[in-house]
Amino acid sequence: QVQLVESGGGSVQAGGSLRLSCAYSGSVYNRGYISWLRQAPGKEREGVACIHIYTSITWYADSVRGRFTISRDNAKNTVYLQMNSLKPEDTAMYYCAAGASRWTETYRGQGTEVTVSS
Repeated sequence: QVQLVESGGGSVQAGGSLRLSCAYSGSVYNRGYISWLRQAPGKEREGVACIHIYTSITWYADSVRGRFTISRDNAKNTVYLQMNSLKPEDTAMYYCAAGASRWTETYRGQGTEVTVSS
């Protein structure tokens, strides 16, 4: 069983920054990939950033590339999402998920809310 707990969400002005954290426990290493996804009101959930926890290879959605950075600290069992130059369209509930391939949500946390005001 894998558990994921997100934190770090909040409200910021456009152009600001936030760092989200995803603390994981359990056999996440059997899954290999941890992804950040987001879901805005009335929209489908979309993948934002993903990291392979063994190799640290990363993937990003085009909409966030160059502004967001995903990283991991295996000693702390935590994956981070550093979000810079935030835009109002980044407003969403952000989730972290673990799976055996990119963007898969075999396990998913409860989410942390991000609101960006203009």
